[in-house]
Amino acid sequence: MAAAALFRGAALGCSSPAWQLRTVSRHRLAHTLGGHGSDPTSGAAWICFPLGERALLRVRGPDSAPFLLGLLTNDLPLPGTEDPAAFSPARAGYAHFLSALGRTLYDVILYGLLEQADQAPTFLLECDSSVVSALQEHLLLHKIRRKVAVEPYPELRVWAVLPCTPEVEASGAMLLPKPQGATILTRDPRTVRMGWRLLTQDEGPALLPRAHLGDIWDYHRHRYQQGVPEGVHDLPPGVALPLESNLAFMNGVSFTKGCYIGQELTARTHHMGIVRKRLFPVQLVGPLPSGDITPGTVVLTESGQAAGKYRAGQGDVGLALLHLDKVKGLLHIRTAGGGQVALTASAPDWWPTAAK
Repeated sequence: MAAAALFRGAALGCSSPAWQLRTVSRHRLAHTLGGHGSDPTSGAAWICFPLGERALLRVRGPDSAPFLLGLLTNDLPLPGTEDPAAFSPARAGYAHFLSALGRTLYDVILYGLLEQADQAPTFLLECDSSVVSALQEHLLLHKIRRKVAVEPYPELRVWAVLPCTPEVEASGAMLLPKPQGATILTRDPRTVRMGWRLLTQDEGPALLPRAHLGDIWDYHRHRYQQGVPEGVHDLPPGVALPLESNLAFMNGVSFTKGCYIGQELTARTHHMGIVRKRLFPVQLVGPLPSGDITPGTVVLTESGQAAGKYRAGQGDVGLALLHLDKVKGLLHIRTAGGGQVALTASAPDWWPTAAK
């Protein structure tokens, strides 16, 4: 089965330190669900995380597809193509909206579906909930005379679904035989390491066999370990550059789709092959400061040279934008109290070999 092949691919590199960290995190999560049969050996297969920080916009109308193509970095996930690993009529894709100067404004996961067979496809845009209004205004600003409606869509909640053990991830166990009602369940388009996306009116664990409710802390920890940015904290609007943010690694950009706002810098950088910095997952080593590390804190080499900047994180894991020629040395950041915290960066095992 295609789903089995998907999860077999995810099992590669399972002896790596990054995999061991993921396994510890999932087992810790499973044991915190005490009283619900959540021990990973007792039959729990999936962990469902309610993503309250994510919200949906609906874009529909006869011109919805060409309208979005002129704004997004990627092609659209059009419904109608049979995907044996998706258990709903929707298909998902990943993309960024860019400014005219080529910097990321909003990261989105797109879901393409047919609400009615004789009509143009409808697109749901999953985005950071804090920028729903700003994204809606951005779309309406470029609407001009297009026959398109853009509106918030609070009817569905966004969930992430992750396997709770490496064995489940490797097995390719089916999640749902059929979608329930308005449920959309499809693979996360960014990387196999991020599991599945579930959009539903109901509670996620109630819809999935052998599924349990997860702690959002564990979702973000897993995401940071995988080097996957999400939302405005990880991708500051007007600041982050898409290729430095690994947009190409996450299947989020097409270099053949035609023009879109902000394309020039992205296309030129790609064709010249010059990316000097990347967003890396980082691990803080040793005693942590009492407060969170301030975004933008300079990351230093052992000799005190600037290696990049800390972007965002949670606990001892996070993301940092680092110069490629300095990422393998000893790194540290200085705290507000005059101390310092050691920091290690690593390339996730799902990145292309040439980028590691």
